[in-house]
Amino acid sequence: MKKYFIQNTPFIVPTTDGKLIEEHHGLATTNNAQISIAHMIAPPKWSEPYQTPEFDEYTYIIRGKKQFIIDDEIVILETGQSIKIEKNTRVQYSNPFDEECEYIAICQPAFDFTKVHREV
Repeated sequence: MKKYFIQNTPFIVPTTDGKLIEEHHGLATTNNAQISIAHMIAPPKWSEPYQTPEFDEYTYIIRGKKQFIIDDEIVILETGQSIKIEKNTRVQYSNPFDEECEYIAICQPAFDFTKVHREV
Protein backbone atom coordinates (compact mmCIF):
# COMPACT_ATOMS: atom_id res chain seq x y z
CA MET A 1 0.00 0.00 0.00
CA LYS A 2 1.40 3.38 -1.01
CA LYS A 3 1.76 6.05 1.61
CA TYR A 4 1.33 8.90 -0.87
CA PHE A 5 -1.05 10.08 -3.56
CA ILE A 6 -0.08 12.14 -6.60
CA GLN A 7 -2.94 14.29 -7.87
CA ASN A 8 -2.96 14.34 -11.67
CA THR A 9 -6.62 15.17 -12.22
CA PRO A 10 -7.74 18.11 -10.08
CA PHE A 11 -11.43 18.97 -10.04
CA ILE A 12 -12.16 22.03 -12.18
CA VAL A 13 -14.81 23.96 -10.27
CA PRO A 14 -17.43 25.36 -12.66
CA THR A 15 -17.53 29.16 -12.52
CA THR A 16 -19.41 31.91 -14.35
CA ASP A 17 -16.97 34.74 -13.64
CA GLY A 18 -13.91 33.66 -15.66
CA LYS A 19 -11.97 32.45 -12.63
CA LEU A 20 -10.08 29.15 -12.90
CA ILE A 21 -10.33 26.95 -9.80
CA GLU A 22 -8.48 23.63 -9.79
CA GLU A 23 -9.02 21.78 -6.52
CA HIS A 24 -6.17 19.32 -6.01
CA HIS A 25 -7.18 18.08 -2.57
CA GLY A 26 -10.42 18.62 -0.68
CA LEU A 27 -14.04 17.57 -0.58
CA ALA A 28 -14.63 17.59 -4.35
CA THR A 29 -11.50 15.63 -5.29
CA THR A 30 -10.24 13.42 -2.49
CA ASN A 31 -13.20 13.62 -0.10
CA ASN A 32 -10.88 15.22 2.47
CA ALA A 33 -12.84 17.38 4.89
CA GLN A 34 -9.73 18.42 6.84
CA ILE A 35 -7.99 20.56 4.20
CA SER A 36 -8.42 21.78 0.65
CA ILE A 37 -5.68 22.93 -1.70
CA ALA A 38 -6.56 24.75 -4.90
CA HIS A 39 -4.69 26.43 -7.74
CA MET A 40 -6.52 29.52 -8.95
CA ILE A 41 -6.27 32.18 -11.63
CA ALA A 42 -8.41 35.27 -11.16
CA PRO A 43 -8.90 37.33 -14.32
CA PRO A 44 -8.43 41.11 -14.36
CA LYS A 45 -11.30 43.07 -12.78
CA TRP A 46 -12.67 39.94 -11.05
CA SER A 47 -14.38 40.03 -7.65
CA GLU A 48 -16.49 37.87 -5.36
CA PRO A 49 -19.19 38.91 -2.89
CA TYR A 50 -18.26 39.37 0.75
CA GLN A 51 -18.19 36.15 2.75
CA THR A 52 -17.69 34.98 6.34
CA PRO A 53 -16.36 31.42 6.05
CA GLU A 54 -16.21 28.81 8.80
CA PHE A 55 -12.64 27.88 7.84
CA ASP A 56 -9.19 29.47 7.92
CA GLU A 57 -7.92 30.41 4.47
CA TYR A 58 -4.29 30.73 3.47
CA THR A 59 -3.39 32.39 0.15
CA TYR A 60 0.00 32.42 -1.58
CA ILE A 61 0.41 34.71 -4.61
CA ILE A 62 2.37 33.07 -7.44
CA ARG A 63 1.95 35.88 -9.97
CA GLY A 64 0.15 39.23 -10.03
CA LYS A 65 -1.72 40.98 -7.21
CA LYS A 66 -4.87 40.23 -5.25
CA GLN A 67 -6.97 42.54 -3.10
CA PHE A 68 -8.59 41.51 0.19
CA ILE A 69 -11.05 43.63 2.14
CA ILE A 70 -10.87 42.24 5.65
CA ASP A 71 -13.26 43.81 8.15
CA ASP A 72 -13.24 47.01 6.01
CA GLU A 73 -9.40 47.14 5.77
CA ILE A 74 -7.95 46.92 2.25
CA VAL A 75 -4.94 44.60 1.98
CA ILE A 76 -3.11 44.04 -1.32
CA LEU A 77 -0.81 41.04 -1.74
CA GLU A 78 1.80 40.81 -4.48
CA THR A 79 3.87 37.99 -5.99
CA GLY A 80 5.68 35.98 -3.31
CA GLN A 81 3.50 37.15 -0.42
CA SER A 82 1.02 35.10 1.58
CA ILE A 83 -1.72 35.67 4.11
CA LYS A 84 -3.80 33.71 6.61
CA ILE A 85 -7.35 34.88 7.23
CA GLU A 86 -8.98 33.47 10.35
CA LYS A 87 -12.32 31.67 10.12
CA ASN A 88 -15.46 33.71 10.86
CA THR A 89 -13.82 36.86 9.43
CA ARG A 90 -15.80 38.93 6.93
CA VAL A 91 -13.72 39.19 3.76
CA GLN A 92 -14.03 40.09 0.10
CA TYR A 93 -11.60 38.73 -2.49
CA SER A 94 -10.94 40.57 -5.75
CA ASN A 95 -8.51 41.34 -8.53
CA PRO A 96 -9.26 44.95 -9.50
CA PHE A 97 -5.99 45.15 -11.42
CA ASP A 98 -5.24 44.92 -15.17
CA GLU A 99 -3.39 41.59 -15.04
CA GLU A 100 -4.52 38.15 -13.96
CA CYS A 101 -3.55 36.84 -10.53
CA GLU A 102 -2.36 33.26 -10.04
CA TYR A 103 -2.38 31.87 -6.52
CA ILE A 104 -2.72 28.87 -4.26
CA ALA A 105 -5.53 28.77 -1.69
CA ILE A 106 -5.53 26.39 1.26
CA CYS A 107 -8.59 26.08 3.49
CA GLN A 108 -8.65 24.36 6.85
CA PRO A 109 -10.99 22.62 7.36
CA ALA A 110 -11.66 22.09 3.65
CA PHE A 111 -13.59 24.59 1.54
CA ASP A 112 -17.29 23.81 1.71
CA PHE A 113 -19.95 25.82 -0.16
CA THR A 114 -22.33 25.35 2.77
CA LYS A 115 -19.82 26.97 5.15
CA VAL A 116 -18.54 29.91 3.08
CA HIS A 117 -21.59 32.15 3.78
CA ARG A 118 -21.37 34.46 0.74
CA GLU A 119 -23.48 37.58 0.89
CA VAL A 120 -26.03 38.20 -1.84
